[in-house]
Amino acid sequence: QVQLVESGGGLVQPGGSLRLSCAASGSISNVYAVGWYRQGPGNQRELVARMTTTGYVDYADSVKGRFSISMYNAGSLVDLQMDSLKPEDTDVYYCRVDCPLTMCPRPYDYWGQGTQVTVSS
Repeated sequence: QVQLVESGGGLVQPGGSLRLSCAASGSISNVYAVGWYRQGPGNQRELVARMTTTGYVDYADSVKGRFSISMYNAGSLVDLQMDSLKPEDTDVYYCRVDCPLTMCPRPYDYWGQGTQVTVSS
């Protein structure tokens, strides 16, 4: 069973930086896409950044130019560099690794447990 473990969250002042990491434990192969999502209390989970192994990268408008997603080891490691953080970036951040049915004969969709990011002075 594959598990995704996030790390790097915490408290940071506005304008500061954090780097989130996500590591997959267990065997994972044929990764198609990796991503970071966030969710606040009472809100729907929303996309922050997503990258496919074909080179497509997508960012939420609110984080463009400030956040950067990276993939290593064929998708078993995923980082999110967050710079110029704002109080509105405060949320629980979730890592995701997936391969949909359209790309994999045995599709999967793994999520981490989440890591809290708090931006406050």
